[in-house]
Amino acid sequence: MIYNGKNLDESVTWQEITTAGTIKGGGTSKQFKTGDWRSHRPVIHMEKCKQCLLCAPVCPDSAIPVKDGKRGEFDYDHCKGCGVCVEVCPFDAITFEKESK
Repeated sequence: MIYNGKNLDESVTWQEITTAGTIKGGGTSKQFKTGDWRSHRPVIHMEKCKQCLLCAPVCPDSAIPVKDGKRGEFDYDHCKGCGVCVEVCPFDAITFEKESK
C-alpha cells in the first residue's frame, strides 16, 4: 500500500502518518483509474462530431482529451459513465452503450 508517496511497510514510523488520517491536499482522479464501475459508456461517432468541444468542459472527470483544438477518444480509465457529454452534444455524436466487461 502507498501512503504519501511511500510504501507502507515497517519502515514507516508513526511520526510520518498524519494525525487522525488528515488529508493534506486535494486528490485527483487522474492519479487513479476510476472508470471501472460504470454501467454504460459513452461512444463518440467522429463522423457526426463537429469539434464544437461542448462536451469537454462539462466532463466531471476530464475523460475527454482535447489536443490542438480537437477532441480525442474517451479516456475510459477515468470516465464513470455519467452521461453529461451525451446530453450536451447538439449533434448526437455521442451515444451511450451498455458496458461489457
